[in-house]
Amino acid sequence: MANLVYKRVSTDQQSTARQNLVLHEAGIDDPVVFEEDAGTSSRLHPLQRPKFSELLTYARPGDTVHISEMFRLVRGTQHILDVLDVLHRDRLALRIHDGAFSAMDLTARHLRTGELLSTVKFMVQTLAAAGELQRDLQQELTYDGLRAAEAKGNKGGRRPAIPSDKTDAVRTAYLEGRSIAALAREHGVSRGAIRTAVADLMPEHTTAGHEDAPAPELPVTLDMPGKVADFLRTTELEPAERAALDHGVTVRRGRGYTLRISAVPAVHRGLLARCQPLDGAHGLPVVPAQRKARREYENRVSALGTAGP
Repeated sequence: MANLVYKRVSTDQQSTARQNLVLHEAGIDDPVVFEEDAGTSSRLHPLQRPKFSELLTYARPGDTVHISEMFRLVRGTQHILDVLDVLHRDRLALRIHDGAFSAMDLTARHLRTGELLSTVKFMVQTLAAAGELQRDLQQELTYDGLRAAEAKGNKGGRRPAIPSDKTDAVRTAYLEGRSIAALAREHGVSRGAIRTAVADLMPEHTTAGHEDAPAPELPVTLDMPGKVADFLRTTELEPAERAALDHGVTVRRGRGYTLRISAVPAVHRGLLARCQPLDGAHGLPVVPAQRKARREYENRVSALGTAGP
């Protein structure tokens, strides 16, 4: 099984240095590299790009396609859905090593590939609805702009919020135990500016004042009673909640059914909150069967834990 590496930059003023670093750190064995000519636009559909087409021709079932970040291969939701269809057809795996989807299993060589492909497509659409996909793709525009500015002799990006003559004092105070919040107040800057100034010190010098970013939630599959699903279909929902409901798989249960929904826990909790009226809230009459169905769903959602979205 071969490891096929795909690289691309959008302008001839860019280099593949970052991609090389990410892929090197991934420890890919015996990579076969396919690199687009410099300046191959992300607007060109991946399946129409010369080197990616060459990669697909070279690939054999069981091979894995490696990319550093998602935006090196795709530009938007439809691009990645089209690519997944082709990889699934050719029984190839896709591994993204940084950014969105880097923690997800996008493997196409799976005993139940049809179900897996459907789940991955749902995750793509859910992230797109939540804005995560667009934010990740926006990195390319920022990176391209900085590289172009450097080529012209300019230094891109914002000016540092902390003057250079105060950076050493901030770093020394941080090592002495001052919290990020206290340093931000003292210097009249954001906590993010302090974190930037001490970024290389944080892994070795963690203090109680630090705010660790929560790990991203992964989709969980739960069965929603049909009576709850019927009610929610008539209710105003958030885009991610509506997408989860629309992509649910109906499972017949005697004369009724359940809706098998794959979503991150935050979406499940949101759907649970939306069906609160089935308990008799907001002046609606209580229907015992509906109330029982809602409580069954509540028990399943509660089992996911109590962490907030």
